[in-house]
Formats: sequence, C-alpha cells, structure tokens
Amino acid sequence: MDDAAKVMKSPRDVVGWLFDSGDGTRYRLIARWIFLRSLAAIYFSAFFSLVFQIKGLIGPNGILPARQYLSAIERAVEGAQRFWYAPSLFWISSSSAMLMVVTWLGLAASVLAFFNLWPRLNFFVCFVCFLSFVSSASDFASYQSDGMLLEAGFIVLFFAPPGVLPGWGASHPPSRASLILLLWEWFRIYFESGMVKLLSGDLQWRHFTAMDDYYQNLPLPSWPGWYVGHLPHWFHAAATGGTLLMEFCVVLLMFFPRRARVVCFLIVTPWEIVVILTGNYAFLNYIVLCLGVLLLDDTTLSRVIPRRFRPEAVGVTDDGTAVAASSRSRAPQLKIFSVAVSAVLLTWIAYATTIELVGMIIRPVAFFEAPVIALEPFRIANQYGLFAVMTRGRYEIEFQRSNDNQNWTPYLFRYKPQALDERPGVYSPYQPRFEWNLWFASLGNWEQNQIVPFTEARLLVQDVDVLNLFRGNPFPQSPPRYVRAVLWQYWFTSMEEKHRTGNWWRRSLMGQYAPTLSRNTDGQIIAVQPSDELPPHN
Repeated sequence: MDDAAKVMKSPRDVVGWLFDSGDGTRYRLIARWIFLRSLAAIYFSAFFSLVFQIKGLIGPNGILPARQYLSAIERAVEGAQRFWYAPSLFWISSSSAMLMVVTWLGLAASVLAFFNLWPRLNFFVCFVCFLSFVSSASDFASYQSDGMLLEAGFIVLFFAPPGVLPGWGASHPPSRASLILLLWEWFRIYFESGMVKLLSGDLQWRHFTAMDDYYQNLPLPSWPGWYVGHLPHWFHAAATGGTLLMEFCVVLLMFFPRRARVVCFLIVTPWEIVVILTGNYAFLNYIVLCLGVLLLDDTTLSRVIPRRFRPEAVGVTDDGTAVAASSRSRAPQLKIFSVAVSAVLLTWIAYATTIELVGMIIRPVAFFEAPVIALEPFRIANQYGLFAVMTRGRYEIEFQRSNDNQNWTPYLFRYKPQALDERPGVYSPYQPRFEWNLWFASLGNWEQNQIVPFTEARLLVQDVDVLNLFRGNPFPQSPPRYVRAVLWQYWFTSMEEKHRTGNWWRRSLMGQYAPTLSRNTDGQIIAVQPSDELPPHN
C-alpha cells in the first residue's frame, strides 16, 4: 500500500486518497484488467441465458409476467416512489419486444466491456439492464448470485478506468475505496456464509455430516459431483471441516500483508474451481473466483506475466517489487463533483454492508437500519449466507400432460435430473432459472410456490414461450386436456448399479404435488383433482 501518512495533510486530501481514481492505488492495474474482463464475461453469461428464457419467465404470457408484478407495486406504492422500489426499464414497457431489447442491449454492452471499449459506460449499461430484470422478475431473481453480481457491478462503476479506449488505465488507477469494497464483498460472501452455518444450529455442520449427501441434493448436480459423492465419509467430513475453516479463518488472511494474501488466493482459488466442477451454481462461484484475483497486486502478477504483456506503467525492480507511474492528483485538481458522488455512494454501501454483517448477531435499532433498507431495491449492499441448512433429500417436480386423465406423458427438462440414464451435466455459468426455482419449490408445497400451478396453466394453452423453457412438447399437434405436477425423490445410484444398468439415478414417486388443471367448455382453467397433502421436505 502507499504511504498514506504523506498524503493525509487535510480532510480533502483524505477524500481524494480514498475516492479519486486519479489518485488511486498504483499496484492493481493488472489485477483490475483481469477482473474487469472476467466480470464482463459473467455479465455475458447472465444475459445470454436470459435471451432464451426471459419471455417464458416474465413475458406477457410467461409464468410470472413483469407487467402484473409492476402493476401490483404501482397499486401498493404511491407516486414516483414505485421507481425506487422497483428500479426497472420495464416501467416503460414490459412487452416481449422490450424484454428482448433490454436483454440484447445488456449482452452487447458486456461484449464491449470485455474488449475494454468505454468500460465505465458499458458496465453501467450492463448494470441497468440486469437490475431491470432483477427488479421485475419476482421469484425468478431471488438468488444471492444476482445480488453478488449487482453489488460488484455497481462498485465497478468507480473501479473501472474512464475513457473510450483506456488500455490499462495507468493514468486512472483503481480508487482505494472501490478496491476495498470489492474485496469486502469477497470476504463477506465467505465469512457471512460461515456465520449462517453457525447461527442456524444445523446439526449436520456440527456433526461433520453436511457434505455426505451434498453432491446429490444440491440444486443442479454435475457428473464430477456424482463421483465425488461416492467417496467415503472421512473425505466428506474433511470437506465439511475445510469449508468451515476457510470461511472463518483462511479468508481473514485478506487483512494481512501481501504474502498472506497470496497464500489465501492459492487456497481459495482451487477450492472454488472444485465447487464449480462438482455443482452447477450458475455464475455465483465465478464471481467469487474473479473477486479473489483482487487479492493479488502487480508485484505478484508481474512474476507470472511476461514483460511484453504488462502495462507500460508497471515495471519490476531488481528486488521483485512492482512500481508504477504515479498520477496522484492534488486536492485543487480533484474533480469535485465526481469525487463527492463516489464518496457518498461508496460510503453508503460500506455502512450498509457493515450493518448487515453486524445485524447477523445484534439487530441494530431502526435508525441505523434506515439507510440499509433504502438501498435494498438496488441489491448493491447485501447480506450473504450460503447453505445455512443442508437439505436432507433430493425432490424433483415433474409436469405431465394427458388427454384422458389416466395416461400421462412428462414434459422433459433441459438440465435438471429426470431421465435415470442421463448424465448430469456441467453447464455453469449458464443459469436455467426456471429449473433452479423448481428445486426450491420441491422443498415446500404448491401453495407456497405459485410458479407450479401458473406453469400448469400456461402448458394447458400451449404457450410457446413457456414451452421453450422445456426440452420439448410431448404433443405439439394440440393442447393437452389435463396437466398436473407430481413429486419424485431421487438418489444417486451406487457404483455397482451404475455399472450394471447405466443409470446415474434411481427414484421413487412421492405423489401428486399440485392440483390437476383442465379447461372447461368456456375456456376457463379449473382444478379437476386436488393435490395430495405433502409436507415441506426441508
């Protein structure tokens, strides 16, 4: 780090030292370049998956239409406040055309940001477009990964270099405040996940059995996870202990000098790669992986990057220490307005995220929570906590159609387990939001998860956008007379059974999950048969 004492001659100098990109830290040019390219790729994956799903999810004829959701907010919130509670471009229009325009605009901006063309502007476009979806998607955007991307995506607006073709941005190195907040997000993802495991009281974490069935029961398994899931209990117990050790102890190395941070990076990076291979968590683990790059400064990265690929402003001295050209601006030369905006917004995020962390143990009074609540609609100051309670079984909802209410044909999914002999795939960072939501729905009942009967209703009328969320249509010639949802429990097959039958899964029918729906002669959708009473399974 720079010698802060030399620049802190006045409060104005302190503000410039923290928030002015022209006065930023000189040792993160390479790390910033890598991180920004990675974040642009993550944005691309998010928008790419929406190209094929957004109309079926929140389109006018989708499962949870954005128009209905925004109309409900408009009825509940007076005046212009609705734009704060649901910041979305879809207030202008939520037609299928508008959904696709916003999605393609975000996709194009992510490509331009990846190639380092006007990065601040294009990351801003990515942020606005993705926020527009998240703010309008209701249950389809309730994931922690969405908050992680929006938080990092907002801070990056102050972290990325300005200009149309900034190159390495050596004249505008990363502002210290934005770098600190990105690393703070990385730390909180781990540490708060450890906290929720401790606070939940789940005995599986305390008895070191949390990982025994993890690879089978996670939302969307992968084939490497199938093999890892068959390793002996001692391996899973060690993985459980390693998870807790990393979330509570290893990540604390972030606050230590450079060598400790390098050690931290070398531990968490292989760990995240293994997590990516053994389970499909969309872009969640990719965000954590990319944020971890910021643990490394140019001194470390210059040792592994050839000189011709380094930024011109960075060199390495004989003792291996990276040096960079200083572009520090004195207080009179500060861009007062931009620095003031940066100071207010980044300080607000720092305050809100700190309160969120402290609030996991001690609930703050309402006065201190007000700034936190005000930011909630933007998802840029979040509280994280992964796998507080481990699920104890794998349940799968299956939609079926029939013309006689006796013989049923399933709708085939694209990604989640269904056919017993189909190998689980590895497809992250792509995120099949519909199938992901069905995993959560399977842990409760249909009254708590209205996307299931809503999907049944859309299948009854052969809605093309919703059908595109599935692999295919069993009877494309005509709409079905009946649609229902049933619940299965799935298990990994044993190694011996896999070798003998070729099946990756075995399953047992639990019963009907949601009512059978049909259409009467007037075209109205009616419940033909109530669902069995099934308790939540979590």
